[in-house]
Amino acid sequence: MEKTPVSQRPELLFEVSWEVCNKIGGIYTVLSTKAKTLQKLSKDTTVFIGPDVWSESNPSPWFKECNIPGLTRWSRNAQLPDGVGVRVGRWEIPGRPIAILVKFDGMYAVKDEFYARMWELYGVDSLHAYGDYDEGCAFAHAAGVVIESIVLSGYGQENPPVPSVPRRGRPRKQPAPSVVAHFDEWTTGMGLLYVKSRLPRVATVFTTHATSIGRSICGNNKPLYDYLAGYNGDQMARELNMEAKHSLEKAAAREADVFTTVSDITARECEQLLERRPDVVTPNGFEKNFVPTGSRAAEVRDQARRSMLRVASALTGHHYDDSAFLVISSGRCEYRNKGIDVYLDVAATLREQQVDRKVVTFVMVPAWVKDPRADLRERLASGREYFDTPLAEPVITHSLNNHEYDPIVGRIRQLGFCNIDPRVAVIFVPCYLNGSDGIFNLPYYDLLCGADATVFPSYYEPWGYTPLESIAFGVPTVTTTLSGFGQWILSSFENHFESCGVKVVGRGDSNYGDVVWNIAQDLRFLANADEKTIARVRRAARGAAACAEWSNFISYYDTAYAQALAKAATR
Repeated sequence: MEKTPVSQRPELLFEVSWEVCNKIGGIYTVLSTKAKTLQKLSKDTTVFIGPDVWSESNPSPWFKECNIPGLTRWSRNAQLPDGVGVRVGRWEIPGRPIAILVKFDGMYAVKDEFYARMWELYGVDSLHAYGDYDEGCAFAHAAGVVIESIVLSGYGQENPPVPSVPRRGRPRKQPAPSVVAHFDEWTTGMGLLYVKSRLPRVATVFTTHATSIGRSICGNNKPLYDYLAGYNGDQMARELNMEAKHSLEKAAAREADVFTTVSDITARECEQLLERRPDVVTPNGFEKNFVPTGSRAAEVRDQARRSMLRVASALTGHHYDDSAFLVISSGRCEYRNKGIDVYLDVAATLREQQVDRKVVTFVMVPAWVKDPRADLRERLASGREYFDTPLAEPVITHSLNNHEYDPIVGRIRQLGFCNIDPRVAVIFVPCYLNGSDGIFNLPYYDLLCGADATVFPSYYEPWGYTPLESIAFGVPTVTTTLSGFGQWILSSFENHFESCGVKVVGRGDSNYGDVVWNIAQDLRFLANADEKTIARVRRAARGAAACAEWSNFISYYDTAYAQALAKAATR
């Protein structure tokens, strides 16, 4: 993660993502936390562009339309294609950056012509497109048109400098305004290619947060790491029916002035599968503004523990007091990639270990949820603190639409957790924890405060926000060497809990059993540790998290933008 001196910051920065004002995944966290630092460094020179997928009956809770001098005037006069519209306002997050939501329906009518043009210019093969490809490309195309219109309108250049006149000769030529257009993930790749073809003086940056073909290889249960050097991205795309997305992502990576990714481990993946080594690694930081402090932290932790213990008792019929050891794993619903299989096997291993406390492990991963369980809600509404009989299938808090086919439910049953063992329980929470799930009715971060440990044993994890969030709350965590965050920890701290609140377990394609055993031992250590040790671990966790704040990591983006501007200046 080398940094170079920053000669200049862009006068105008566009960042385009499907997750601007649209909370559907980890990139939302990257952008929304980074925004506050960008605003501090250079207020209102960053314009985030996201899809307008909202309506009057279902408005975005994160966007507020309002007057932005210059941009609002542009939006009223902009001559955009039919079916393309914009709303200008602010993203309702810390820092309140400028945001533009783009309606892109009109781009479907011209997609065949546009795809043909991108094939001619950049070799993007859209012939085998399916699923969300057309939607992503229509938005990206519209976003590129919007950027072109804004740049040509002179926004951000209302008071251009007057050329200075030397004593002899003609006026000196002034440098063009420094504009960077930054595109995240393959879903915005068409926008980058459009800007490159139409606005050669605009610098372009492309970030892949996870390669589409790498994720697909792992999702299809193929070993990625032992055989990485032998994989050809184009060949694997044909085998896995990923040709269109891979072709677009590869073209965007190749054509961008600067190509970035979020970790060294993903940089190696990009070099092999996309055939370009990223110019800059831009690790993901975070903002600590959502972390409670002082007496508020103690209150939130107590409330979270009471809630989780009551749910555990209501489901299992066992009494769990505050001495119980509570463990959480969470994230995207990717059974193998996120290591959910490992986590469940760790819980089973703990039943065979000598642990001084009862253990309750929570799997907080959204699935195809139907509704909160009525029998569980009835028990929780009774006011009782604990119960002495289990519910039917006492391992899940919500009903699923595909209960019999869900892989997590299947593995929990296979491991025998439905036959209640008071020493170790597993509870599957298959919904988004947004404060209105019907069972806990607390947001995820509030529940995270109540955990004694978290485990994120990922197989495919380009960065890994969940363990970083965990230590920000002072909760020790276990992750693996296959996560970008785990690699950062190893490069920055000693690999033990009392150094950084994190334990990084070595994981590869051939040591599954060792991974399970080692994580079980790490949890056993935490469960059996005395109060003074745990206090040291929690302090170390918060200290490590402070090193990953955006104020420390934003310099990597500065380097990327400076390099992109330098390349654009030669055109």
